[in-house]
Amino acid sequence: MPAGYIIANVSVTDPAQYEEYKKWSTEAFRVHNAEICVRGGKVEVMEGDWAPERVVVAKFPSFEAAKAFYDSAEYLRARKAREGAAIMRLVVVEGL
Repeated sequence: MPAGYIIANVSVTDPAQYEEYKKWSTEAFRVHNAEICVRGGKVEVMEGDWAPERVVVAKFPSFEAAKAFYDSAEYLRARKAREGAAIMRLVVVEGL
């Protein structure tokens, strides 16, 4: 079964409040057996006009598992903690 990936580009607007989101999202990733491939770090645009700020890539056992994570009670808690602290652009992608 192909893996599922959540890919996010985050613009943090309130760093102090965002720390609360990170705490709860880390726990949600753990509960849902996600492998964090990328979480922050240096970004350099090689082509195009995309200007990501904070990139996160998480791997899940399947596309459906990644979608279930997003809708889970654990991640909902993290999303509520993030309200007003960041602008999130997030997609789920089926892997190979």
